[in-house]
Amino acid sequence: ILNTLNILLNTMNTLNPTIRLDALKKFVTHYAAHYNLDINSLTPASADASFRRYFRINTSILASVPATYIIMDAPPEYENCTSFIEVARLFSVANLNLPTVLEQDSEQGFLLLKDLGNDTYLSILQQGKDHRPLYKDAITALINLQAASLSTHSQMALPVYGADKLQQEMNLFETWFLTKHHNIILNERERGLLQVALQLITTACTTQATVWVHRDYHCRNLMVTPIDNPGILDFQDALTGAYTYDLVSLLRDAYIDWPEEAQIDLALIYWTQAKSAGIPVPQDFGQLWRDFEWMGLQRHLKILGIFARLSHRDGKHNYLNDLPLVLKYAQSVAQRYDGLGILVRLFDRVHRIERQAGVTF
Repeated sequence: ILNTLNILLNTMNTLNPTIRLDALKKFVTHYAAHYNLDINSLTPASADASFRRYFRINTSILASVPATYIIMDAPPEYENCTSFIEVARLFSVANLNLPTVLEQDSEQGFLLLKDLGNDTYLSILQQGKDHRPLYKDAITALINLQAASLSTHSQMALPVYGADKLQQEMNLFETWFLTKHHNIILNERERGLLQVALQLITTACTTQATVWVHRDYHCRNLMVTPIDNPGILDFQDALTGAYTYDLVSLLRDAYIDWPEEAQIDLALIYWTQAKSAGIPVPQDFGQLWRDFEWMGLQRHLKILGIFARLSHRDGKHNYLNDLPLVLKYAQSVAQRYDGLGILVRLFDRVHRIERQAGVTF
């Protein structure tokens, strides 16, 4: 057991790996008999941008029904697995396919979870599978989540994704993407113009109808499952926010690039179902699309900052590979709407593009 877990330590990022190893061993062994767990089968399952890590464990050959389970490792110095438990309970009213919490040690930061399998949407789509059935399932699940959030007892159950948080997230764009990653230092005038643009974005997002927001509803957190597709992961940071947030997370994620006509096609499916479900979407699809684009711009500016920070601060350089697609999304929207010229000019500086004299903000 010790040798197996020592290998796993290479995938764990904590300040005291020895203590973390002991805690993980105790958690696994405590439930081994009850679930017929084969401790020697413990292997890394996945990791994400946070300090959370996931491990898969098999049942022993003595188990009457072979199965696998997932162990979440959420170091309490950095993560709060209590929020995962609470949001899972809250989202259960929407009948979503979530990783059921079977056992927990919140103080140590360990959860034993139902295993939703190995097949993320991204992995299946990279095999050339037809995207439309998968995304229609994801939209149906999203509609169910949003409809559940509108019940009389649910609306205030999650904190509001408000203007201050939206603005703080977008500030990462200047701090980490422009200044740290590209060494672009804004002067006072440019910083003022940028803040005006960010306030426009914030207003466009906070005036939208609000529902529960998963906040990372994309192809790496959706699992292809044979029943009740999709399985949904990584929902612990959910808030109450703009109705378009999860839709844009799904259709304009950082990992797979769909043509705009495909995005519009799927957004129309969402719009039609949402109206039927009583979700307060605009009666005009054009307004929904505008809401979608402005919300997406907020999210993509945030992601540009976060991915740059993950590289420069946390040493997770692989996220830099996903910056070009996110930048493409942000540029496209900035060029379409009034008041965002400063962003166009800043993106030009990123690409070292010189505009002709006379072009203004």
